[in-house]
Amino acid sequence: MESRSMDAEPSPTLSLTSAFSYGVASMAMVFINKAVLMQYSYSLTLLTVQQLATTLLIQSGRVMGYTKARGLNMATAKRLFLVSLFYNANVAFALASLKGVNIPMYIAIKRLTPLAVLIAGFFSGKGRPSTQVSLSVILTAAGVIVAALGDFSFDLLGYSMALTSVLFQTLYLVLVEKSGAEDGHSSVEIMFYNSVLSLPFLLFLIIAIGEFPNSLSLLVAKSNSLSFLVILILSLVMGIALNYTMFLCTIVNSALTTTIVGVLKGVGSTTLGFVLLGGVKVHALNVTGLVINTAGGVWYSYAKYQQKKNKPPKRMSDLEAHRK
Repeated sequence: MESRSMDAEPSPTLSLTSAFSYGVASMAMVFINKAVLMQYSYSLTLLTVQQLATTLLIQSGRVMGYTKARGLNMATAKRLFLVSLFYNANVAFALASLKGVNIPMYIAIKRLTPLAVLIAGFFSGKGRPSTQVSLSVILTAAGVIVAALGDFSFDLLGYSMALTSVLFQTLYLVLVEKSGAEDGHSSVEIMFYNSVLSLPFLLFLIIAIGEFPNSLSLLVAKSNSLSFLVILILSLVMGIALNYTMFLCTIVNSALTTTIVGVLKGVGSTTLGFVLLGGVKVHALNVTGLVINTAGGVWYSYAKYQQKKNKPPKRMSDLEAHRK
């Protein structure tokens, strides 16, 4: 694997493509997972199957020479253990929060992640971001608060779980950015290690909460239905695509960019949900918050574009590690 140079500056095309791909994959995954979970309610088992499929696919591609991602290495696994730990903690707390927080409020709380990433980046030594970037992220967070005021059913435990999920998401994205930029790991390698290291944790979790073995029996029975099998396979494929584009966007751009794309995806998903699903009561504060939220995301995108445009060109090493 050829690693990215520390001084390498990704092209605007690669930066835009990686961010756009992550946004599309993330938005599509919301609706695909919804379609699967309407017929199969064992969400953690579904996540376990997605991670297993990712592991097998990358390992097969490595053996057959389709990717240059290196095999498992204990030293690398130790370095990326925290990435996997925080990733799975994020998923676990997010799922737990949904028991006490409604979906619109959950989405609103998760949109606080860009602000958390901005603060984490400052304290981790990345330096102070530009005024435009800071203000755009603050505007995005303000939109979250305004939207939340329009749908406020407070549940202390649920809110605590959701905010803890934001914390863990922030930590793993910051670590992914660091692993890609400083340690030279490609998005495929980080995705591979994350999947492998996730499996023991997820297997323990589905046994501990009682999903297994009923979830496996139901999955086998449901697989006899062609329609379910199609959306399940689509879910597995999109799960791999989502993780790949997320890690790629974080490495090529930054953890903050990935979270801003996630915010804009959330706006798109919410809007499509209103249009496609219907039956959702919309409060004026919800709409106002979404508009403010979107304006912050657009402003951030413009600010980052201006930064890249004004930077002097740098020599790039081969970026094949990010295109595998």
